[in-house]
Amino acid sequence: MRIVFAGTPEFAVPCLRACARHGEVVAAYTQPDRPAGRGRGLQPSPVKLEAVQRGIPVHQPENFRSAASKAELRALQPDLMVVVAYGLLLPQSVLDIPVHGCWNVHASLLPRWRGAAPIQRAIEAGDDRTGVCLMQMEKGLDTGPVLLAQAVDIGPTETGGQLHDRLSELGARVLGDALGLLRATIQLPPHPQAEEGATYARKLDKAEARLDWSLPATTLANKVRALNPWPMADAMLLGERVRIHGAVALDEVHGAQPGEVLRSGRDGIDIACGSGALRIRVLQREGGKAITAADYLNARRNPAA
Repeated sequence: MRIVFAGTPEFAVPCLRACARHGEVVAAYTQPDRPAGRGRGLQPSPVKLEAVQRGIPVHQPENFRSAASKAELRALQPDLMVVVAYGLLLPQSVLDIPVHGCWNVHASLLPRWRGAAPIQRAIEAGDDRTGVCLMQMEKGLDTGPVLLAQAVDIGPTETGGQLHDRLSELGARVLGDALGLLRATIQLPPHPQAEEGATYARKLDKAEARLDWSLPATTLANKVRALNPWPMADAMLLGERVRIHGAVALDEVHGAQPGEVLRSGRDGIDIACGSGALRIRVLQREGGKAITAADYLNARRNPAA
């Protein structure tokens, strides 16, 4: 089975490995190398690094609008194209090239959280359940029929990074099951998505990292979890900006103004919110590393610090 893989970030790498186990990956498509790091040098994507290590030819078109890029894909004679967090919308003329069309691995239970950041938006919204869907791609954004799905619970303290890693591996297992069935000529029945319950997971932005203390504590605690490890929630605390790595909501009634420190100690720093309080447990000073609230308070009490 001739498979073309299209993906870019670390999330897609386990799915590339699953494809390599179930067929011949004749090419890997990924985003062009981008500037990164302090030196702003061009950095290859995780998918490109994995493909090069496996000896898989790599293609990095800016888009699939040109006739040349479509002809290049057509020349590969793919039986199937597997797309995982590629970062480009594929036109119908591309979706029609592989014999079995294009499959997409998406990290949510569709139609909830279509779009770019389904993992983080699920946590931010307070969802207690999510999963992975294998979808037959069509022209719309994550609107195609679902071929296979697997649900998982979201842990009460699970961060965006932790859930990302779990769903990345789960997606590879779901994809591997589907590829095994396809090799056995077993057709997966497509299940059209219902429009009821559809939500959109917009892309993460650094500008949304700042915490608004007028919001409920539960909302802020979910946001802290969702934005860890990127872009990481931040706030002004005791006169300085800090990044907040870990926090929990406290269900308590207080008469303080939002943002006021209610108490601080070994268990954390409690900040008044619009309702309830947010207990900060792990935080990071500018230029420093993540430390516990107790260590932070000890450093603040030291005049030399």
